[in-house]
Amino acid sequence: MNILVIESSPHKHGSSNLLAEEFIRGAEEAGHHISVFDAGHAELHPCLGCEVCGMSGPCVQKDDMAALRERILDANMVVFVTPLYYFGMSAQLKMVLDRCYSFNGQLTAKHLKTALIAAAWDSNDWTMRDLENHYQTLCKYLNFKDQGMILGTGCGTVTMTKRSGFPQKAYEFGKKV
Repeated sequence: MNILVIESSPHKHGSSNLLAEEFIRGAEEAGHHISVFDAGHAELHPCLGCEVCGMSGPCVQKDDMAALRERILDANMVVFVTPLYYFGMSAQLKMVLDRCYSFNGQLTAKHLKTALIAAAWDSNDWTMRDLENHYQTLCKYLNFKDQGMILGTGCGTVTMTKRSGFPQKAYEFGKKV
């Protein structure tokens, strides 16, 4: 399977990307082809809402989203990776998802397999509730086929994350997709 991992943290070696690395390790061991797009450091601009794309593209903006669009449409599965910022996804990941508007029809017709990997400082039982609900709503709207989530609570630093059970869970998740 061709799996695209979209990382969105401004911290290249932060907790969410650590969980992504473990997922990738497991998925590669299972024989999947993995590619990574670093939305946290890409040249991306917010959707202008100009409607020029007509929801079927191309987008009028000339940035890294054009290449990402092709990678998403070529993938069998996309894994969204984000740190939890104020109980939602990072602005970088939100921008990627907003820009999917320019190929909304193609995306919904694809019935793409997806997963969510997130890391949060807090470990309250409600910490990931809003992010999880947002992701599930996106799955319904875009006809994504959710393959699962790794919601790493109590993963505020890399040290905290390494001491948690979430890297192992991410690795095992990668092995089973």
